Amino acid sequence: MSANPGSGIVLAAWERFVQGEDHVPGVRPEVAISWHRCREQYRVDPHLTQAPVAVAEVDHTPEHDVVFAELGFRAASLAHEVSNLGGVVTVTDSTGRILAEWGDHATLARATDSSLAPWFCWSESAAGTNGMGTALEAHGPVLIRGAEHWCQAFHNWVCAGVAVRDVVTRGPIAVLNISCWRSQLPAAAGSWLANAVTKTQGTLKRRARDSGAELVAAFTQARARSSVVLAALDTAGKVVIADETASVLMGVPASTPAVDPTVRWNPGLPELIGAARYASRQAARNPDWVGSTQIFPHLADEPTAISIRPVFSSGHLIGNLVSFGPSDGAQVPETERSARPRRPPRRVVAMRDNRMVLLRLPEVSFAESEGNDVWLHTDQGRLRAASAGLDKFDEELADVGFLRVHRRYVVNLSRIREIERGVKGELSLIMDDRRSTVVPVSRRNAPAVRRALDI
Repeated sequence: MSANPGSGIVLAAWERFVQGEDHVPGVRPEVAISWHRCREQYRVDPHLTQAPVAVAEVDHTPEHDVVFAELGFRAASLAHEVSNLGGVVTVTDSTGRILAEWGDHATLARATDSSLAPWFCWSESAAGTNGMGTALEAHGPVLIRGAEHWCQAFHNWVCAGVAVRDVVTRGPIAVLNISCWRSQLPAAAGSWLANAVTKTQGTLKRRARDSGAELVAAFTQARARSSVVLAALDTAGKVVIADETASVLMGVPASTPAVDPTVRWNPGLPELIGAARYASRQAARNPDWVGSTQIFPHLADEPTAISIRPVFSSGHLIGNLVSFGPSDGAQVPETERSARPRRPPRRVVAMRDNRMVLLRLPEVSFAESEGNDVWLHTDQGRLRAASAGLDKFDEELADVGFLRVHRRYVVNLSRIREIERGVKGELSLIMDDRRSTVVPVSRRNAPAVRRALDI
């Protein structure tokens, strides 16, 4: 990782961008996209001289405390190596608030001048593009050098950060970050960060699989006591297991456990997902909370009442049992019953070389994931999307005619020209782009595609 090659080019692009221009030659796409968020969405003052004080204490689960402790241990073990090179190591929570800091005393004192210190907030919305805040927005390691920082006061810093994410919700839990003043980062900084996060993430994955098995056990016990229509959802609103009737209502396979968080089913019901996530937040504060609401399930013209009952394991919330039919418990507020943004985007931000492209939704035929990158197949060619991860892209556009049809594809329903059936009943979609691209439909997503297309 070098200090800041091409810093003059980046600085010139930064100066033009803060004045309102969109052309950013010489700027890496991930940085340009972050700048766009800072200017258009967060409206961060590029002449801010210090990061602000974190506004409030944030509630953390015991599981998150374990992550903080493990990252703290790993950060402290890095501190000696980083100190010798005049750097500092920080751990932040999911809001960008620095929890602890280690490193060279002289650099720590200099860092304090910029509020690079505990209890100050370094999210992008608070301090613009930086290693910690941009890592919270990205799904992978982030390197921010010199003038790539949104705020001019931080242009003398070079930093690298990576977020630890909840393996169920995919929300960030913490960030481990290394920062150096006017110098290169250690050559091994990238591998240090990657190893620390991989080991921490491994603990979360094991815990999530155990929680999935415990949810299945809770579902089985509840089914033995009652004949009510029942499903078990994790804290993100994804289905771990559902009985025969619930599976039809939610459009997922019946009586098929999905213990591993990477293979759980998205019911495609925004009201249900929103209610489940609301229930998880309420139950985290009050373990005795039970909720109720109404949703429109698949293949139904009338709303169906549901009850939501939290499931705990060793005092840790692992999900909810959702029963369909007569309901009891506190009403879920109407404003909480949607997992989708209330104002879907009218445009999609993409990158072509070093220029941002604002696409109208009809211009996008489909989106394809390659790792954490999302590539848009559009009337202007293949472009990289600003969204990090296909899940986020799907979430942002599900209410405006886009549908997840495969773990790697989201399609614009209005751009489907033909539907092919394979010899075993599998579906493929022929898109109306110039190449008549064939997009596969996975078996698990086929019911949702048939419903959306009335086939």
